[in-house]
Amino acid sequence: MEFLYALPLLVKALILGIVEGLTEFLPISSTGHLILAGALLGWSDQKAKLFDVAIQTGAMFAIIWYYRGRIGATAKGIFTDPVAKRFAVNLLIAFTPAALLGVIFASRIKTYLFKPVPVALAFIVGGLIIFWVEYRHRMQRIRPRVFDLDDLTAADALKLGIAQAFSLIPGTSRSGATIIGGMLFGLSRRTATEFSFFLAIPTLIGAGVYDTVKYRAILSMADVPLFAIGLATAFFSALVCVHWLIRFVATHSFVAFAWYRIIFGVIVLLTAVTGMVDWSA
Repeated sequence: MEFLYALPLLVKALILGIVEGLTEFLPISSTGHLILAGALLGWSDQKAKLFDVAIQTGAMFAIIWYYRGRIGATAKGIFTDPVAKRFAVNLLIAFTPAALLGVIFASRIKTYLFKPVPVALAFIVGGLIIFWVEYRHRMQRIRPRVFDLDDLTAADALKLGIAQAFSLIPGTSRSGATIIGGMLFGLSRRTATEFSFFLAIPTLIGAGVYDTVKYRAILSMADVPLFAIGLATAFFSALVCVHWLIRFVATHSFVAFAWYRIIFGVIVLLTAVTGMVDWSA
């Protein structure tokens, strides 16, 4: 793996930006993929961890651009339009659990779980949960009760927020936890997916600002090109991914993602156990 370690840092930033954008909104865990990619590239120090969080902002801007009409209407009518106000309040409610738990446990999570093997285990467990939820929906022929974001209640938002909080475990997937949780709580597949997109905005902004302020001492002006490349590539790759995913969920289940998670997780565990890949590096 020496040739990967030897890549210029700007090239690593480009690769990680693409990985972030393509995985942030799929139920396969962008953080888990960034941890694994960082390990393969030999870039997993404190600045790399900050970089991983920062480039998620690029993916978040893709959501803002893609849904700029809905976001603009909500911002404009937040104090005058009951529908816009309820939507904004629901996002705040759903954002709160992960925000509070993240502040309390962030350091411990990064110390003990931001490693390839725990990520691989989370991949496998998450895949099995997706299988169970899809099987439950197919066999019991469960009909969703919520088909539109404007029909969400505060209780629905709180449940989705609690589901998202599980994504603090790297490898779980923020979008996956929200989408699969939403399906369990009665949301249609598309509604759960779109709500996970909007919930990404305060979540990723909060995480980015928190970590940037906390670790600002390790940053310098020389890091600007590095972060700019990561943000830009994350933005454009996420934009492509969101456009595709909205159409995919209309006619497909998430079973393919479950298989991907399990197979990928098993490969990481096998290469770690056999020594084929030195993930500890």
